Amino acid sequence: MSYQKVKGTHDFIKKDASTLEAIRNVFNRVCERYSFNSHYVPTMEYSELFSRSVGEGSDIVRKEMYTFMDKNNRSITLRPEFTAGIVRSIVENKLYATEPLPIKSCYFGPSFRYERPQSGRYREFYQGGVECVGTTSIQSDIEVLALVVDFLSAFALRDQVVVKVNHLGGEKTRKAYRDALKLYFSPRVAFMCPDCHERLDVNPLRILDCKVEEDQQIIKGAPTIDQFLSEKEKGELEKVCESVKKLGVHCEIDHKLVRGLDYYTGIVFEVHPLRGDVTQGAILGGGHYHNLVAQLGGPDLEGVGFSFGVERLMTLLSELAIDVRLPLGKKVYVMPLSDPCYNYASDIAHTLRINGFVTEVNYEGGKIGSMFKKAERLSMDYGVIVGEDELSRGTLQLKNLATQEQVTIKKEDLISTLRKGH
Repeated sequence: MSYQKVKGTHDFIKKDASTLEAIRNVFNRVCERYSFNSHYVPTMEYSELFSRSVGEGSDIVRKEMYTFMDKNNRSITLRPEFTAGIVRSIVENKLYATEPLPIKSCYFGPSFRYERPQSGRYREFYQGGVECVGTTSIQSDIEVLALVVDFLSAFALRDQVVVKVNHLGGEKTRKAYRDALKLYFSPRVAFMCPDCHERLDVNPLRILDCKVEEDQQIIKGAPTIDQFLSEKEKGELEKVCESVKKLGVHCEIDHKLVRGLDYYTGIVFEVHPLRGDVTQGAILGGGHYHNLVAQLGGPDLEGVGFSFGVERLMTLLSELAIDVRLPLGKKVYVMPLSDPCYNYASDIAHTLRINGFVTEVNYEGGKIGSMFKKAERLSMDYGVIVGEDELSRGTLQLKNLATQEQVTIKKEDLISTLRKGH
């Protein structure tokens, strides 16, 4: 029997694995500069957490959650996103009472959604993101967007993306807007997809997020939220957009941007790859939320955050031929020619590694020609040949595998010789 990975999952191997680690390291470094602290939450939570916070009307809760009953007949869900778990952790551990506000958390790890696997979309996928809980200032929204820009700039993506922003308004604004959408879509929903039929009753704003092409034509004529925003809300939206532009990134106001999670209120945003005048699907999204902490049993605290899809970011970096992996030292292949030379070869390898050189030792024996062929397959830069003569004299043979130049040097001169670029 042959074993294969579960549909919608994927393996990170070699370059992909090191790229994943590089993204995690860069993200953590940027978060540290903004005083965000790593926050780890369980991969599984009680299902009610997501149905209450993400929203019964969202596609995630209705169609995409991995939910199962445990042995005590409790409904458990593999996390489809991090925000609900982070806020649950803040409330359960009463961090709002023991830590200074705002509480600034960052995270990175796998999430799970049952959706059709396609380019950049997986059923198990990696997310990174931040949550800033306990803030009411629009400046916190702007600061989180500045973190987004710094993170993307670390990968030379500042000119390759567009930030789309919108304002979902306060409770009064959203009620008026929902009523207007219901009035517009009620006579038209019969011509739309079954999902939109349900969205009309549960949360008509969700209709604006429908991806069905035929429905998009109807959505184009729908009222936009800017018709209902207060002057204060309009001012906040303009201020956020101008602040992003000052950071040197394309930014535009998109009044139909609603995001796919019901807890968002106020400012929302997405980052899309830019191809001339054409944009692709979002690689990052987030926004402000007013009621989530209280909904999960905590005090009336607001928050702002975002998450990014790691696989989507990796796809974009690959398309743009951007290699984010840290450059490694020169690669050296150490070749002991007999058993008595193994300890000597190990000492040489240890010296190379602690000085930053990527080092592999051939302990399998074989002919010198086959060793060189393996060094070539491993893309090594240098070969170090150690025979019994070298062992007795404290020397080694150093061969530049690109130029084929070979010299005999003392063991203690190896590092300096390599750094001179032999």
